[in-house]
Amino acid sequence: MAYPKSIYASSLLLLLTFQVLSTISEAVVPASDTFTYINEGDFGDYVVEYDADYRTLHPFSNPFQLCFYNTTPNTFTLALRMGTVRSESLMRWVWEANRGNPVRENATLTFGTDGNLILADSDGRIAWQTNTANKGVVGFQLLPTGNMVLHDGKGNFIWQSFDSPTDTLLVGQSLRAGGVSKLVSRASAANNIDGPYSLIMEPKQLAMYYKSANSPRPMLYWTSVEWFNVDVATVTNGSLINLTLTSVPDTDEGFLYYLTFLYYITNPPSGWNRNMAYSRYNNTLSYLRLGIDGNLRFYTYNSNVQGVAWELVYTFLDRNSIEGECQLPERCGKLGLCENSECVACPTPNGLSGWSKDCEAKVTSCKASDFAYYKLEGVDHFMIKYTRGDGGRKQSDCESKCTKDCKCMGYFYHTQGSRCWIAYDLKTLTRVGNSTHLAYIKAPKK
Repeated sequence: MAYPKSIYASSLLLLLTFQVLSTISEAVVPASDTFTYINEGDFGDYVVEYDADYRTLHPFSNPFQLCFYNTTPNTFTLALRMGTVRSESLMRWVWEANRGNPVRENATLTFGTDGNLILADSDGRIAWQTNTANKGVVGFQLLPTGNMVLHDGKGNFIWQSFDSPTDTLLVGQSLRAGGVSKLVSRASAANNIDGPYSLIMEPKQLAMYYKSANSPRPMLYWTSVEWFNVDVATVTNGSLINLTLTSVPDTDEGFLYYLTFLYYITNPPSGWNRNMAYSRYNNTLSYLRLGIDGNLRFYTYNSNVQGVAWELVYTFLDRNSIEGECQLPERCGKLGLCENSECVACPTPNGLSGWSKDCEAKVTSCKASDFAYYKLEGVDHFMIKYTRGDGGRKQSDCESKCTKDCKCMGYFYHTQGSRCWIAYDLKTLTRVGNSTHLAYIKAPKK
């Protein structure tokens, strides 16, 4: 009796699926390669980032080492440290497993025969895990690139730390559409939770946002849109697929090394690169950091230099750059007028006064009868440079919108173009040469 070909095909597919599942189920981590590390014992003696207390764990691949660290008592983060004692330089944290979800003394990191890597608090609560139980993992490795991996019997990565960045990208690490597509800043040196800043790979651009409790949505303060719309390297008809930080020698002799963004786009599918920084030594040991202040910086590590192994090779919003530090939302604290990267004045209803960290706008009531607006000429908000605002608006309409919104702290209006921006946070205001750029800030009536 002849059977249809579809039955044979289905049977073959089922057999192959069964074989694959059987292979995965049989793959186990050898008992000799499993481990459990307990967060206990003396702290390290050397200087590390954020002035943290730390305990080193066994996994090490020069210059990377796995550690527990804390910046406030009994709130530990499992993290990867970059730098060596021999370099006599600050050691920095370049990857974290459990930001915002700390563990305590006697917490454990366990790698079991089932291939799952688990961080558990002292009471057994699971704070973080790789979710790789019974998925074919047979080994754990910390690679010289700083990538921590769980691999199968053929060396394929089942899980890798490069797929879960926090505020840092190491060389070889990527932002990806359909995966982790952003970096998020740290709140402060002492407080290891998500901060207000993010760098996001969007379909058409890289974008940097500031988010505060008062604002209904993050505010854009920088974008790379011009990078990806020049010559043939355009995303006009397509979108970004991924963006990878790479180290590229300029010559075969390697006298100059560039830190480069390698990016891929769709329609047409193609790959391009943009050089961001350079050094006169091999800069493979480098990283990009979204800082606590919302700035982006490239750091390189030269293990051959003692005492000063780290070099800051590029800062995005630098006083010597086109953008300048005035584009940083919190450059001038809660409120300040910025010019040439300096906070030069504190706007008040009575005019400009000397700036200090105490400068701020105070609105004590939501009732329109309880506040008024004072006017500044030749001033922009940090969000204006990369957003279009609402066009075709009368100034009175813009003011009415702000007045009716209790959280609105002021509004910005360009008389040329009749464009309106509502500001829920004022922060850093930039002095510009165009007197038709106006700011109206709420203040209590006397």
